Parts: sequence; C-alpha cells; structure tokens
Amino acid sequence: MKRPSTIDDRVLVLPPRFLAGIDYYRLAARYRYVAVDPDIAFNKRAKTVHRTTIADTRGPLQLTVPIAKVDHATRARWSDVAVSSHNQWWNAMMTSLESAYGRTPFFEFYVDRFKPFFGPRSDGGGEPITALDDGLHRVACDILGLPAPLTVADAMALDLPTDDYRRAPMPEMPPVKPYYQVRADRLGFIPGLSIVDLIFNTGTEAPLYLYN
Repeated sequence: MKRPSTIDDRVLVLPPRFLAGIDYYRLAARYRYVAVDPDIAFNKRAKTVHRTTIADTRGPLQLTVPIAKVDHATRARWSDVAVSSHNQWWNAMMTSLESAYGRTPFFEFYVDRFKPFFGPRSDGGGEPITALDDGLHRVACDILGLPAPLTVADAMALDLPTDDYRRAPMPEMPPVKPYYQVRADRLGFIPGLSIVDLIFNTGTEAPLYLYN
C-alpha cells in the first residue's frame, strides 16, 4: 500500500530489537527516515534485543536467542554481543514458529523469508546478535512496505531534526486495531506481540494496521 502523505520528515533513531513488537513498526511507519543503532551500550536488562513474544497454542510465548557471556559489560556494545549456538536454539525456535503459525493464512507465503535466519550458524556461533536482528528487521520492513533502515551515520548526515529513542522510552502508541488471529475464538485477541504475528495472520493487509 502507499504510505500516507503525513509521514514525519524528522529522523527516528531506534535501538535494535529481535523480531520487534508491532508498536515498534507502528512508530517506524510514521517517519520517512529510520535508523537502528547496533552500537548502543550493552544492558543485560534489555531483553528485547534477543527476545520476542508470539502467540502459541496456549497463549503468549517468549522466544529467546541465547547470547554468549559478555566480558567487561560496562564497556560492551550490543554489537559486541555474540549469538550462542547453545542447544541449537534455531531448531526449537523454528518448531515454535511452525506450531504457533503453521495454520495461519499467510505462514506458507512468508515463512521462507525468515527461515534463513533460523538455521545452523555457519561459524558455529559468534555472529553479533545485532546482525541477526538487522537481517530479520529488513525482511519485516520489506514485507510491510517500509524503507530499509539507515545507518546512524547516514541518518545524521541528513542534518534533520531527530527523535532519538536509543535510551529514552519509546512513546506509548494508541491501541492497535484488533486484527485477525488464528486462535482468537479460543484465546481472545492478544495484543503486544511480535511483528510476525501480524504478518502471518494478515499478510498483505498487515501494513493497514501500522497507520491506525
């Protein structure tokens, strides 16, 4: 769909997220220029960099990418934090996604876009968690019709006013309009889930829910 003409011309700067929640993309959809900074300081309490929430058969389910132990945490950046190969987590995560969304209308149409990120690590682990986040984020942006994220350097070179949420809490968004969820008849509508919930359930209509 065509983006609204009211898109903000300021630059939005966001922290990295693993399969970020729908509100992350609803905020990004309001801006013409969006950058994601992988080099923000490591904070072990920032679980959303390697954790997301989906709707499983029994309700919300957290999916977590294990990360390697961080040395000198006070100086580390999230881009220094490596993905671990612990217990071949990608197998369990792919199984969880298939269990949660295998019967949704658009799972088969989109799942192959995400599968390459949930396979054996070519280096046995060690890739930055922010690289995994960035790859998935770019897939989601492409599906949703949003521009690919800029680097922070390129965004700052635009010399435009900036809304920076790397350290500040992101603004509270109005409640998302309830959309089709495959188990809503049994579980009710579940808000606050990963963007994949919206994509697999609504497909080509997903962008419509970013602008309400």
